[in-house]
Amino acid sequence: MAMASRLLSRSKQQLYAGQVVFQQHHAIPLRFFAKEAAPPSMPPLKGDEMLKGIFYEVKNKFETALGILRKEKITIDPDDPAAVSHYANVMKAVREKAGLFSESQRVKYTIEQRTRDIPDARTYLLTLQEIRAKSGLTDDLGAEPMMMGALEKIEKEIKKPLLRSDKKNMALLLAEFDNINKKLGIRKEDLPKYEEEVELKIAKEQLLELKKDALEAMETQMKREEFKDEEMVDVKSLDIRNFI
Repeated sequence: MAMASRLLSRSKQQLYAGQVVFQQHHAIPLRFFAKEAAPPSMPPLKGDEMLKGIFYEVKNKFETALGILRKEKITIDPDDPAAVSHYANVMKAVREKAGLFSESQRVKYTIEQRTRDIPDARTYLLTLQEIRAKSGLTDDLGAEPMMMGALEKIEKEIKKPLLRSDKKNMALLLAEFDNINKKLGIRKEDLPKYEEEVELKIAKEQLLELKKDALEAMETQMKREEFKDEEMVDVKSLDIRNFI
């Protein structure tokens, strides 16, 4: 069960995804810039009802994930592309069936929630930078200053702060962002490929962590007197299903 919990934790962490996703989305899904009316709020729930709902939701997600992990043979071999690909597919199935966010979905959700009521483009961009910094992400392509420079250009032309509700001038800014994407070699049609590459990088890193955890556990076990004459098994021979 502990191994299952660790696998579920791995599926949520998405260790490398954020950096790569942001590098490929430096123009940030542009529709987020257009300020839209917030959906009608849900009726308030009483404390006990809310806690009960959260408990059953988490319980159902966990049981759904366990059901998938009990059926799939995962080989802990981060150096084998086939093992990495299979693990990535299994964890993708876990996320989809259990309703867990991928990293790109998590970033998207965070952006939507944090920027929903922001009226102006400058505060929006600064908020995106804050989200990136708090997530430990880096702007290796230098897109942030380019985007801010594009905003300053538009605001200088209109001689006032750019509001997200200003459709005419927002269209000009988004056109500038399209040009930035072109300069950086980012194409919308390549995004599915980028996301697939992200998932494989996440899977390999997670398998590395699982391998490290398994080796540490076995090394601790081998120090016990009753196991001193035993040989450590190959991590690749372990069947995680036996630990669930």
